[in-house]
Amino acid sequence: MVKAYSITDIGKKRTRNQDYVFTSLLPLGQLPNLFMVADGMGGHNAGGFASKFAVESIMETLGQQENGSPKECLLKAIRIANYQIRQKANEDASMEGMGTTLVAASLNGNILTVANVGDSRLYVMGESIRQITVDHSLVEEMIRNGVIAREQARNHPDKNIITKALGAEADVVPDFFEVVLQPEDIVLLCSDGVSNMLTDKEMGEILIQGNNLEEKARKLVEAANENGGKDNIAVVLVKMSGEDK
Repeated sequence: MVKAYSITDIGKKRTRNQDYVFTSLLPLGQLPNLFMVADGMGGHNAGGFASKFAVESIMETLGQQENGSPKECLLKAIRIANYQIRQKANEDASMEGMGTTLVAASLNGNILTVANVGDSRLYVMGESIRQITVDHSLVEEMIRNGVIAREQARNHPDKNIITKALGAEADVVPDFFEVVLQPEDIVLLCSDGVSNMLTDKEMGEILIQGNNLEEKARKLVEAANENGGKDNIAVVLVKMSGEDK
């Protein structure tokens, strides 16, 4: 029995919430369940529109699919969402340049399939917390190329420059990851409003506290706000076992 909880918060600095969260414990097409975080970008309401629209487009496409592996289903749905976002932007000048990150996951038995575009992240909390996704960001590229150390990344002035997003290019190919979960593992999907405000260690300490998923999620939001709340905050927590701890 899979359990999940999602929450989003505007944070302390922004006037609009452009993050969007989604959880479904019911099947969507070939997927037994689905969990998503999208962090929109664009002026006025365009970012908020892009994140919600991307999630809804993916849900619609997945619901219509009658065959395919989780990876194949997610790839098709994400590419269609990318195309539709660009179509919307071309039709409405106020939406020009809009886009969104996306991290999506589906759990089949103990196998978690993860798709990622941008710098929203997925972590797994077991004996320790580990980041599964790899940011599509300028800073991450600089780390990989040895230009800066990972410790320098958190406060780097180019921290928010992402190199891949839905809507940015004519086509998009997400990164995919497959994770074998242990019964007590907790899966965290979050926007950078969480990961920029909290260290991995701080997130892990909250996740191991003996509360249910809702309390853990609310404490993550609270801690992100206490540390500055500089961006919108999105959290989705997923646990494989029926125990709500």
